[in-house]
Amino acid sequence: MIAGSAFAHSGSDGGSHAGLDIPQISHGEMAVMSDYRGRIIGLASRAVETNEPFRRVLNYAEIQYSYCLWGRMPGSVTDEESPFNECAHAYLAATKAVLLSMREMPREAATAGEIISAVDADMVRRGLALISCRFSGEAFNTADVVKPRWSGIPFHAASMASLTGLASLFGFGVFALRRFSRQAQSSE
Repeated sequence: MIAGSAFAHSGSDGGSHAGLDIPQISHGEMAVMSDYRGRIIGLASRAVETNEPFRRVLNYAEIQYSYCLWGRMPGSVTDEESPFNECAHAYLAATKAVLLSMREMPREAATAGEIISAVDADMVRRGLALISCRFSGEAFNTADVVKPRWSGIPFHAASMASLTGLASLFGFGVFALRRFSRQAQSSE
């Protein structure tokens, strides 16, 4: 099946942290899996005959994706130094586990097989099969949410530029809204 039960390494509140293990994903696989993520999650979301482990890993993939700012940070998948790279490894490893588990589902098996074949072909065509990084050997667990390394953002130019641009855009929007609001009040 997807994974076996395991206890997470966190002991923050003393409660049970049982989760499902998710096998690692190589850096090269990530680049290709990210291209197919939408199709995989779409197929998984429509799956009818699911089980609890499948739904938990799918949920984990979605939670991790949101923690990684929906894959929108530049270099999160391709740049090992990105503060979002380990987080991207987690959601893409879970996405891969979801895809591989759908091979066993009667209604999804054919489509899952087609996606797996396409992923394999892309891996070979792009020469990514043997590309790894420091997070490539890391397995994940549904009980452990992997967060971006927020403290590393100031030292990663692409992430810093992205977030600075987003903050500037937000600030400009607030400024424009206030100005528009004042003009509307003064014309009354």
